[in-house]
Amino acid sequence: MKVVVAVEDAAALVAGLRREGVDVIAELPEDAPLLAAADGLRGAEAEGVLRALAEADALILAVSRRTMSPTVVALCDRAGTRVVPLVVDAAGERLAAACGLEAPLERHIEPWRIADALSAAPVGAAPEAPERPRVIVVWGAAGAPGRSTVATELAVELARGGRHVALVDADTHAPSLALTLGLADEGPGFAAACRQAELGGLDASELERIATPLGRSGVDVLTGINRPSRWPELSERRVAAALAACREWADYTVVDVASSLERDEEIVSDLDGPRRNAAALAALRAADLVVAVAAADPVGIARFLRGHSDLRATVGATPIAVVANRLRPGTLGIDARGQVRRTLDRFAGIRDVWFLPQDPRSADAAILAGRPIAEVAPKSPLVLGLRRFAGEAVVPTPAAEAPERTPGRGIRRSRGAGSARAAAAHRRSDARALG
Repeated sequence: MKVVVAVEDAAALVAGLRREGVDVIAELPEDAPLLAAADGLRGAEAEGVLRALAEADALILAVSRRTMSPTVVALCDRAGTRVVPLVVDAAGERLAAACGLEAPLERHIEPWRIADALSAAPVGAAPEAPERPRVIVVWGAAGAPGRSTVATELAVELARGGRHVALVDADTHAPSLALTLGLADEGPGFAAACRQAELGGLDASELERIATPLGRSGVDVLTGINRPSRWPELSERRVAAALAACREWADYTVVDVASSLERDEEIVSDLDGPRRNAAALAALRAADLVVAVAAADPVGIARFLRGHSDLRATVGATPIAVVANRLRPGTLGIDARGQVRRTLDRFAGIRDVWFLPQDPRSADAAILAGRPIAEVAPKSPLVLGLRRFAGEAVVPTPAAEAPERTPGRGIRRSRGAGSARAAAAHRRSDARALG
């Protein structure tokens, strides 16, 4: 086990770790070199940090506001290095949790206990993800960034090719899937599935009875509660059990959840009482993949960044795919994509972002018809963007068929006139969407 230690006055800790057979390959000060490397600065010290992290299996880090930030965690993630946090107080524990780290250890703990923690699996680590995500949760910050639209269109895209997809409305604040898709919201829906799951009677036949087919798309919809006051029906235990049954019933389950991840009600109410946000938290913990939707405007990006740390603390090691929705130059000016990418990278360490253009004409037509956008306007730029996202982030194409990416030039395939026409159509759709 090779480790890097970033702790002040670490001589006794390093000596103890070496006695336990841990190979300490580098000792770093708590602040400057690590933060410089995380912020992308160059220099001899920063380069040394990068080389040490690339070689190490773990980084033992003293957590404080001077040393801990999402960019530091992202740097370790890119290097494949596990972060073992050491804290001295409750503030350090909260900071470690906000950055999505494992349960921290006490700063002055015995070296042999740290060695045991290094040899064990990370505390709270999620199980190894399946080859394909079976439960996909769509989350977004407050302010209607387009969670329900993305969830609906993603479910329709995943259903292409004969896959069986379940679309679940688990929003306890403002459920909307039934209204936007022209479905009756007085049916049993997801609340009935949760009740049956608690009783142990939820199986494939029962889900078939409860669900509402969405046309001929191959999507079965479990509609949400028709009144927000019914939120106690979606308890954490019920939602977890219902999604476990959906995992066995459908090839993919796409879940639309509310934005709020607050747990403040635990402070002022009965510890055993219901929680308004329990459905969202349970769904996120059950997810194989989280699709995080941000509105591509200054307010939407700011709200997303504030909520991202809470999201990461909730889902732990579960992969998160970030989608910037309603991209347009009007609110961001020149190089809208570049501005969003740089902002997310600088403040949250997010490097991979998928973009969906604003397409009000197709969205309005879909609302008017009460159908998915993919059925009303199959050549919509928004639909094409969702199709690219599904093919790259959710159901990746085989390596032999994967498209080549050229910066600034969309998607380019390696052969065939048809591929060139597809790339040209992609560029035209982006140009129409951005003005």
